[in-house]
Amino acid sequence: MSNVKALPLIETAEQSGVAPCCPPLTERPMTAGEAEVAARMFKALGDPVRLRLFSAVASHEGGEACVCDISDVGVSQPTVSHHLKKLKEAGLLTSERRGTWVYYRVEPSVLAAMGRILASASAAA
Repeated sequence: MSNVKALPLIETAEQSGVAPCCPPLTERPMTAGEAEVAARMFKALGDPVRLRLFSAVASHEGGEACVCDISDVGVSQPTVSHHLKKLKEAGLLTSERRGTWVYYRVEPSVLAAMGRILASASAAA
């Protein structure tokens, strides 16, 4: 496992585990903390290379991808590693080293949280 810590979605006292970070944008104004968490996620995806890498991992068969399978995005390998690190720091990806390769996965809770933020309040209820 990598030693880079992902920023968690917000954990609530009433629940064990991780809850979606933020309400739908149309439900109520976000708190400063909610906005900080959401901004980190969306800022990380604001770069086209990162968005392509995130999409490659999310859509890869089995829900995970080896870095060797997703590194053809038109930038050097060190740049790919930098972008994957940024996605991990934003809490969007997790990784696991297996031998010489690193495998990346998008946690389903991350996709659910991002979708919830963008959903209308009536659709999220």
